[in-house]
Amino acid sequence: MEILGATLRICVDDLDTAIPFYERLAGGRALRFERGGVEVAAIGSFLLMSGPEAELEVLRKVTATIAVKDVTEAHRLLTDLGARVIAGPVPTPAGRNLLAMHPDGSIFEYVDQSG
Repeated sequence: MEILGATLRICVDDLDTAIPFYERLAGGRALRFERGGVEVAAIGSFLLMSGPEAELEVLRKVTATIAVKDVTEAHRLLTDLGARVIAGPVPTPAGRNLLAMHPDGSIFEYVDQSG
């Protein structure tokens, strides 16, 4: 499985207030979208999320987002290594993703850019 990078997930109270700081820090513009009632802004290696506390409570359990070349390959390797796939793989607007709990209990999202 080829890991291409990682994104840090940050829950914020106010996306509009947080975005300028992270745009300056990362040196880029925010890509904004909404998913499941949560407002999201992707800026460099940061994924800012704001929304209802019930939704954020679930999102806070995911340690980070790991970009991989192929989610199907990641699924196979994670399963072979004893990880438990919680959700996915499922299509997203940008590719596919899955959530997996590692044997140590940490939860990661794995994403690819496949169609």
